[in-house]
Amino acid sequence: MIGYITLGTNDIEKSSRFYDGLLKDLGAKQAFKTDSLTAWSFGEGKTMLTITKPFDENPATFGNGVMVALNVDSPEKVDMLHAKALELGGKNEGSPGPRGENFYAGYFRDLDGNKLNFFFYTQDAV
Repeated sequence: MIGYITLGTNDIEKSSRFYDGLLKDLGAKQAFKTDSLTAWSFGEGKTMLTITKPFDENPATFGNGVMVALNVDSPEKVDMLHAKALELGGKNEGSPGPRGENFYAGYFRDLDGNKLNFFFYTQDAV
């Protein structure tokens, strides 16, 4: 079980505002914050999302091929959250839509270039 996922940032305040605006629609709340780290909780026992300035004090960079996928409860929620990410300054990496029969996703990069997606998966065709 994954306890938390951490993404690097070079501007903790700017990145925190981005994720505050984006994750509130999923019911996430800041679990804790320091000068170099902010963490959001999606509820007791659920995976947290964290942003941090790198411990080694080198600039944060994104990983090519690394992605965080956030599960939501409908294709409409994927559409809404993808649009919100772009509204908050994120970059489109793949507009929302079906990817195969049972998978619907929208891909974006955050303000630091980290790649994420919102997705909806069902056993039934979307």
